[in-house]
Amino acid sequence: MSEGSHGLSDPALLSLTEVAARIRKRELSSVEVTQALLARIEPWQPRLNAFVRIEADAALAAAKQADAVLARSGPKGVLHGVPLAHKDMYYFAGLPAGCGSKIREGWIAPETSTVIRHLQNAGAIRLGALHMVEFAMGPTGHNAYLGPARNPWDTARISGGSSSGPAAAVAARLTYAALGSDTGGSIRIPANFCGVTGLKVSYGRVSRAHVMPLSFTLDSVGPLCRSAEDCALIAELIFGEDPLDPVTAGAPAWNKAATERPASSLKIGVPKRFYVDDLEADVAAALDDTINTLRQLGAKIVSVDLPDPKPIDAAAYVVLSVEATSFHAPWLRTRAQDYTSPIRQRLENGLAFSAVEYLEALRWRGPALAAHLQAIGDVDVIVAPAAPAVAPKIADSDPAGGANADAIKEMSRFTRPMNYLGVPALAVPVAHSADGLPIGLQLVGRPLGDETLVALGRAFQQVRDEHLRVPQLA
Repeated sequence: MSEGSHGLSDPALLSLTEVAARIRKRELSSVEVTQALLARIEPWQPRLNAFVRIEADAALAAAKQADAVLARSGPKGVLHGVPLAHKDMYYFAGLPAGCGSKIREGWIAPETSTVIRHLQNAGAIRLGALHMVEFAMGPTGHNAYLGPARNPWDTARISGGSSSGPAAAVAARLTYAALGSDTGGSIRIPANFCGVTGLKVSYGRVSRAHVMPLSFTLDSVGPLCRSAEDCALIAELIFGEDPLDPVTAGAPAWNKAATERPASSLKIGVPKRFYVDDLEADVAAALDDTINTLRQLGAKIVSVDLPDPKPIDAAAYVVLSVEATSFHAPWLRTRAQDYTSPIRQRLENGLAFSAVEYLEALRWRGPALAAHLQAIGDVDVIVAPAAPAVAPKIADSDPAGGANADAIKEMSRFTRPMNYLGVPALAVPVAHSADGLPIGLQLVGRPLGDETLVALGRAFQQVRDEHLRVPQLA
């Protein structure tokens, strides 16, 4: 079913941008908005398993306080009184962060993530915490400890991972936006499978301080939202330098003006190979249709012959494996039995690589990015599928249930190269399959070109309405 968000009586169905504006104007109260989300969560949560904690009483108390502050002294910021929930790996001082694991169950965060602090300073309040793959290691959304998160378009199918709860919750309109993380596709894959918009940011533009790490040279944090416009609202708050994360040194703040660049000023590259190989028919048709829409918007469409991504994939695997294992080494020595079997096996794989292999994989990133930039020339954005197929069924893709490892790895083959190269990518819903499942594409940018991606995503969403479609309870 397709529903526009404008003029709807249910505040839960408004976009982040709309609901934030209405609260600031006192057309809606934070309490009304929070109650609307909680009312929607009640029937959806048993179907989706999108939340790991729903903090209704605390959220309503915070909403009541936000309304009092607004009446007394005006809005604290652009997100004043807006309830949000995030992947359960973002730290809030004094509150638990389970990270999808038995090992972190009951652990209380001593500090607050820098990005969460930015959202709090803008007035956002906390609704709860969202499901995730154990320690963010996996593209499916399965979690043998917590059970799988489910896709709101078909609860027999995966939501995608590792930002499984954020994608499912944003798609079902249980939160207006959510922060996820992307180390090999963990924002873009679930955004693609659930029909929401997700931004994998340029490496080094957003702080990861006090966020659970997976691979410190591949990790990025960013929003999953209902639209590119909403992604821009979050991005403006969280982009920029943070002394607690040295890789952000010199990082440019969000450039709002650059998000208004017209599509007609952009050159769009379509890969000749790899990203267009072995696609499901519905995905291939969605790609062709999207290219036609971009052409109608005035963008110049060209073919690009990208370097072979297989060496990039191999190098990224070495980096991810070693860095993840190094973080988990103390627990692997003392609490190995508390990992679920698929995650423990993946972490143990990192022990197989030498320091020389790891450093070689790191050192090759510069030449790989240089070759990529040479191949695309003056292209502003590459458009490519986010995955070769729609979301598979939960039973067919369970790594603990004997699912083929290569088939699982196939889900992220289009997304992993961007993390190694450090370039930004925006997952955008563009169509639905014959079975009614979302199909997304990823817009891949130049280094630090995040705003250009949002500009193109906004232009596309102004003429297409896939992002406005809302799943219905069966």
